Amino acid sequence: MKSKIYCIWFLTLGFLINSCDKSLEEELVTDVSAASYYTTEKGFQDAVNATYSLLKPFYGQEIGFTMTVFGTDTYNNGADGSHKFFNFYDTSLNASSSMVRDAWATWYRGINQANGVINRSDGIEMDEAEKTSRIAEVRFLRALYYFNIVTTYGDAHLSLEETEGIEVEANKTPQAEIYNQAIIPDLEFAIATLPNSQSDYGRATKAAAEFLLGKVLLTRSYKSFADGNDASRAETLFSNVINNYGFSLLDDFADLWDISNQENSEMVFVIPNAKSQVDSDIDPYGHRGHLYFLQEYDVRRGMTRDIENGRPWKRFRPTDFTLSLWDRDIDTRYDKSFKHVWYANKNEPATPANPDNGEPARAALTIGDTAIFIPGPGKDIDWPQSLQDTKPYITITNDEYSERLFPSMNKWIDPTRPDRQKVNGQRDFILMRLADAYLLRAEARLQQNNPSGAAIDINVVRVRSAVPGQEAAIEITSSDVDIDFILDERARELIGEGWRWWDLTRTGKLVERTRLHNPTAAPNIQDYHVLRPIPQEQIDRTLGGYPQNPGYPQ
Repeated sequence: MKSKIYCIWFLTLGFLINSCDKSLEEELVTDVSAASYYTTEKGFQDAVNATYSLLKPFYGQEIGFTMTVFGTDTYNNGADGSHKFFNFYDTSLNASSSMVRDAWATWYRGINQANGVINRSDGIEMDEAEKTSRIAEVRFLRALYYFNIVTTYGDAHLSLEETEGIEVEANKTPQAEIYNQAIIPDLEFAIATLPNSQSDYGRATKAAAEFLLGKVLLTRSYKSFADGNDASRAETLFSNVINNYGFSLLDDFADLWDISNQENSEMVFVIPNAKSQVDSDIDPYGHRGHLYFLQEYDVRRGMTRDIENGRPWKRFRPTDFTLSLWDRDIDTRYDKSFKHVWYANKNEPATPANPDNGEPARAALTIGDTAIFIPGPGKDIDWPQSLQDTKPYITITNDEYSERLFPSMNKWIDPTRPDRQKVNGQRDFILMRLADAYLLRAEARLQQNNPSGAAIDINVVRVRSAVPGQEAAIEITSSDVDIDFILDERARELIGEGWRWWDLTRTGKLVERTRLHNPTAAPNIQDYHVLRPIPQEQIDRTLGGYPQNPGYPQ
């Protein structure tokens, strides 16, 4: 078992940052000067680890899911939450949004942290090979933060130098230059330098750098400033990830969501979380995905909130389109991604019929009995109202879905939390996994007019999830492959994993598919919504102002 990188908070002069260490026994580091501490070997190692920690305020948090799940073809809003405007695309989606501000600020903190590590590395006395490898990790992270910036906000501030004091000037560098000057050179250096494996689980590796550069080049291949070889290079990089490092798909798709099986052969790069630290609040983040995709089960007959079923914050509910994606006769992924049965966790007496609201008489429920059943797509036809009325439990069919009652995704359920109210979970956040590499390579092959090669990659992913005996039936042919099919397949495989908005903006499909499949977002979404607004804080704090993205109020 490899040790993981875990995180604590510490304060340095001019920085409020996270520090991570593979050890679970950590000391709080305070009252130190960055100018002196970061130039020691221990300080340098802590500074590298701190660059990783700035992944956590976005990934696995409500901000990350909201900005990547809402306002797409796959998810509509549930009943609760204060950021529904990311789904409504109304005037509240503007420069004053706290999430727009915080994502920008977090990624630039990560960039500046990386710049500081690189700029201060000269003269540190330590093993040169290890130092160079750590710098490669930091450059990988800087590339990731800049990639998030340009794919979310477009043209943006570019600096490869550490900001140490108050800075009131900022540039707005074209995306093309950020790719050319920062993202691609950083990742090429990381690929040339990083090892194939690391003793600390969660550190960047050569495979992770190849995966990210492949995605960067694939994203750029759709742009007007693309290099003609971007798709071809991306295919090669994804092929390296698939073939050269010993990764393999798990036999059972469901095993990906087994919380006791997180370090498995499919993981290329993850953000690790430690149960001991999230339970004790040493780590203020953890993985909170278990909160957001759940229906309101806990006020239903026979049910109360518990650890096993999760704390339902009802943020995201699947669109009807999403629920139509899987052919459940041949594909197991819907059944292994969504919850269908809730078992009573409290006794419930029999109830008489209530003619005022049409509720039928219900038999008593005992703990362990079925309390709620969602047949799910393709199965509702077998549950007419006359049959539902004979059951002691509640059956929720598709015509009864609402902002409070809907199929609940179970990928992030965390039954290991210490109590039912705990918001931080111990799941790792998956940034890169092998099935995604296959689907991205399929996209790169399609970009090169190779639908046959794309079909081969897609079939690898589909066959893994076939209903036993349906392996041949689930395979597709080259004539089935276009960009919409690949996006459908990405939804089937990666639903709720935090990539959808970026997938749709990368491929130029956000507006089209959201209008087709998300009735709440459709009336307001416009072409300019492929970028988020520049935060008002950035505009206000920049000498002379800072240009706003097109479409948003200046």
